Amino acid sequence: MEPVTLAISSETAHLRQVIVHTPGIEMDLVSPANREELLFEDILFVSHARKEHELMCRVFDKVVGPEGAVLQISTLLREALNEPDARERFVDELCRVSPSRNLQAYASELTQLPPQELCHFALTGDSPLPINALPLPNLLFMRDLAAVVGDHIVLSHAATSARARESVIMHVVVHHHPAFSSWRNNIITLPAGLTFEGGDLLVASERTVLIGSSERTSLGAVMAVSRQLFERTAITDVVMVNLPKERSCMHLDTVFTFASPDECVSFPPLIDRQGQHNVLHIRPGSDDRGFSCQIRDSLHEALEHTLGRSITFAPCGGHNALSQQREQWTDGANLFSIAPGVVIGYDRNARTFDELASLGYRVVSAQGFLSYYEESAFKANEKIAIKLDGHELSRGRGGPRCMTLPLSRTVQPTRET
Repeated sequence: MEPVTLAISSETAHLRQVIVHTPGIEMDLVSPANREELLFEDILFVSHARKEHELMCRVFDKVVGPEGAVLQISTLLREALNEPDARERFVDELCRVSPSRNLQAYASELTQLPPQELCHFALTGDSPLPINALPLPNLLFMRDLAAVVGDHIVLSHAATSARARESVIMHVVVHHHPAFSSWRNNIITLPAGLTFEGGDLLVASERTVLIGSSERTSLGAVMAVSRQLFERTAITDVVMVNLPKERSCMHLDTVFTFASPDECVSFPPLIDRQGQHNVLHIRPGSDDRGFSCQIRDSLHEALEHTLGRSITFAPCGGHNALSQQREQWTDGANLFSIAPGVVIGYDRNARTFDELASLGYRVVSAQGFLSYYEESAFKANEKIAIKLDGHELSRGRGGPRCMTLPLSRTVQPTRET
């Protein structure tokens, strides 16, 4: 395949390359008995979930065009495992993060498996060896495995053992797949003992990122990521949001996302409150090891102060408190921007789409979007909110942003003052 490009300086610039994982056989291995151990919310009707995901990918294909790419993590892993060194690294890391699974006893045999079989084992836990390993249904949520900031990629440290193998998969792909060979010096890894997942990092501009300190991302990880970004990238400002350590808002992007450079969708009970002392503006300190930190009144105030312009916050679920709770539960705040002012979300979150319509977005179905552009290339010349039929996907508790790991977007000129 063609080399990838790492280039993310905005949440909303035109999408060019993105990694996804369309649900496969690993999802069929989720049962009522192992669901909680796997941290998965429900038993999905897999064939329907797959169709919904494939429809989302068709929208992405139309947007990225022939010069872009929608990449599958399973394909990248299988290709990376063609290297003997990659297979050894994968097995070594797997033994390290899963000490209770008795994998060490069969490390040599695992390394000798053909790439296709080892990839199958990585996703499903199934192999010809007498090994006790679980499937990876959460691989669907690619966002958690890494975050691209500028031309660097921050690799996640999974907060739970159930997702540790996913972090290993991403580490092996970026370190061994030939498409990433030009970016080996642009990989940011965190110290052991810190937990960080990509759903907690949003790139507000080429100089500003938002990071949630959440159930899955520790305060130590926020500071470690901030230090690395200050030292290695163009980032000069980090806005940290301290979230309740609850599964219902496990990442920042479950309660807040960008729709356009100047418009966001937020869950008001957590994001729109002022005076909670839960938003911290972090900048490099006067010496090499210090930070400059200032408590801000709210995320809204911090964003406008840092970006130097007015930002509109649209309430997920509209202005009714119960509707806000219901639609945040079904990922109404987890929109994914595929171009400036062009977003995709689950169609079941009707009141959130009503709010976008009030801001001038043309609301269309995913099928309608594809039909409109069937004979022509996509051009982002109006604001569009795309409704994705996600009745099965939404039962996994993750929206379109959760399911995507963008690698590159077109450069969007800065508007900060």
